[in-house]
Amino acid sequence: MIEVYALKIDRRIESIEFNSLMHYVDKSRQNAISRFCKYEDAQRSLFSELLIRSIAADKLKINSSAIQFDKNKFGKPFIKNLPGFCFNISHSGEWVVCAIDNEEIGIDIEEICPIDLQIANEFFTKQEIIEMQSKLLEQKLLYFYDLWTLKESYIKAWGKGLSIPLDSFSLKVNAFQNIELKTNNDFRECYFKQYDIDPDYKMAVCSLKSEFPKHVTVEDMDEFIESIK
Repeated sequence: MIEVYALKIDRRIESIEFNSLMHYVDKSRQNAISRFCKYEDAQRSLFSELLIRSIAADKLKINSSAIQFDKNKFGKPFIKNLPGFCFNISHSGEWVVCAIDNEEIGIDIEEICPIDLQIANEFFTKQEIIEMQSKLLEQKLLYFYDLWTLKESYIKAWGKGLSIPLDSFSLKVNAFQNIELKTNNDFRECYFKQYDIDPDYKMAVCSLKSEFPKHVTVEDMDEFIESIK
């Protein structure tokens, strides 16, 4: 069964608390987090791992310290020796989100920021660009992020990352969030759902199943921190 979680990082934690939480992730992750130049990036990375560790430990009834992560050759993470537990994580701005299932799944969240929409020419298909350009001016940016998060969720669910050409598949958001996929790729029997957890963000999930949860489980930051200590 698909489950979707979100954690809002609504404050900057102090260094003492940060260092204390670092003990709940393994050494390789600690080293990776320590290499971030920006504190915000390090904090998002730390909470990303803490979130999936907490979810996996609860669902699998194991100790968090027993969870070992690895990556496939395209960089998608998985938990060693637990092929029946699939997950994907994304983070942007104040949010860390995670989707889990017993089959491959992908999730993406993006903060809606002003951008030069000409960038769409580098990543979108002609059909997607035409559809975006048909929108009213104030809707074009939102539709750009609709497509971006949907496309990211698709390549993450497939598990092959950016080895998949972004113009090898085309997506369209119809009325009532009905999402249409057109592709000749092998990975085509999949489904999408968008979630509105924050008006300043776009979020999408791609799954091999059509039955998505209606709501996202939103974790309170302070309660979450207390739960893992």
